[in-house]
Amino acid sequence: MKLRSLSPDVLVTDQLLPADLPALASQGVASVVCNRPDGEQPNQPDHLAMQAACTRAGMRFAYLPVVPGAISDRQVQQFCELLQQLPAPVAAYCRTGTRSTSLWALGQVRTAGLTTDQVLSVACAAGYDLSALAPRLRCDAPSSPE
Repeated sequence: MKLRSLSPDVLVTDQLLPADLPALASQGVASVVCNRPDGEQPNQPDHLAMQAACTRAGMRFAYLPVVPGAISDRQVQQFCELLQQLPAPVAAYCRTGTRSTSLWALGQVRTAGLTTDQVLSVACAAGYDLSALAPRLRCDAPSSPE
């Protein structure tokens, strides 16, 4: 588990296991979002096992699976809604953390007023290179008044 901070309330990480969750809870994490589709790899725990382990550890859980390279606008919206609804801090995970970071970045330029450069910088500081996502981030950013 490589837990990385994107903001005071949002953390991302690579694949979590049920055994990781008590330690995550002891670090103050209140909620977990799984962005990895079930069955992506043979030995990964499915979201139901993760949900049960989160419940045992006293954390909330949400499942928002995202296929690599295919993040929809609806998924970005749903991720933003989860971050608003779930108790913070929230730890989101996928295989490497890149999809979770991408969802966060797209949501931040759309709803939080961060610029493309700002979210790319935060992602880079957390160890994620989202430069390939920059064109979409720029397209998704609200236009500034002229």
